[in-house]
Amino acid sequence: MKNGKKILVTGGAGFIGSHLVRYLTLQYPDYQIFNLDALTYAGNLENLHDIAGRENYRFLKADIRDEKEIFSLFDRFGFDTVIHLAAESHVDRSIDSPNLFLETNLTGTANLMNAFLHTHGKDLQGKLFYHISTDEVFGSLGDTGYFTENSPYRPRSPYAASKAAADLLVKAYGNTYGLPFLISNCSNNFGPNQFPEKLIPLVINNIKNNREIPVYGDGSNIRDWIYVSDHISAIDTILHRGTPGETYLVGGGNEMTNIDLVLLLCDITDRALGRKPGTSKELVTFVADRKGHDKRYAIDDTKIKTGLGWKPRREFKEALSETVDWYLSHTDWLDKVTSGEYLKYYEKHYKNRKLF
Repeated sequence: MKNGKKILVTGGAGFIGSHLVRYLTLQYPDYQIFNLDALTYAGNLENLHDIAGRENYRFLKADIRDEKEIFSLFDRFGFDTVIHLAAESHVDRSIDSPNLFLETNLTGTANLMNAFLHTHGKDLQGKLFYHISTDEVFGSLGDTGYFTENSPYRPRSPYAASKAAADLLVKAYGNTYGLPFLISNCSNNFGPNQFPEKLIPLVINNIKNNREIPVYGDGSNIRDWIYVSDHISAIDTILHRGTPGETYLVGGGNEMTNIDLVLLLCDITDRALGRKPGTSKELVTFVADRKGHDKRYAIDDTKIKTGLGWKPRREFKEALSETVDWYLSHTDWLDKVTSGEYLKYYEKHYKNRKLF
């Protein structure tokens, strides 16, 4: 291993985490990149098979809820930087199992910070705990307005509440114990390797298999979308240029209703599969709305743009087309992750939920 910065990425076998781990490993060969993941349903080491043999990369299988194991790993490796992505992240799952989200997203975060402080004591110069969060902590917007770094926390689901609590705990550790921290709250990500419980890969996979495409309520809920590589570049920018103790909001500037996104995906996927235009739109099925479904998320990311010089670079429709192409050319990956436990979950949440 190299002798540079020792970075622990939690949740590094998941969607965003695997893209970040690959980027850091290849971009900074003098850094030691440690990927910690419990390999639950959404963690997949196949996402990182291409860097598995790199000298500056190491995988650590561990659960952030296991305090003893986390302390042991910090004692052994002395990570000077933590980028914390490990989280339970699906709203529907949080409605079914809220305690799991509290255990992972709140207690797990506390375990990491406690181990970080125990390892470094008062020697915190050059050390950093970077907590990755979501725009969902701010609740729901109306037809106008944007979230900013000063927006009040108004979480409306167990998932959002668990992430909001973790954000506040990180800030409290900064104030109470001097934890050198950064926080970023990002909008909805999309791209390759995303577990197909999330909207975009779910739609693509269902079109591929001629299955109904479930859309909550009337599909009018609005989200802001960012391509995962743009989020990774934002994380890199914040990591190296951000001011400790600060929060940065990251957005893609691509607001769209769920139904418009689904219909756009139908058009793109039909073209990619050589199907008659409009074929997949017949698969759209409106289902009973999610409990407490937030109406709209939108981000004002002026702070990171003007203060750190970052901006998203990928054009939305182009990145969406590339994403469709990736899933259609990686059907083996899709088939593996959509078997077993995921199919049972899918049936539980979407079967017999037709609204009209």
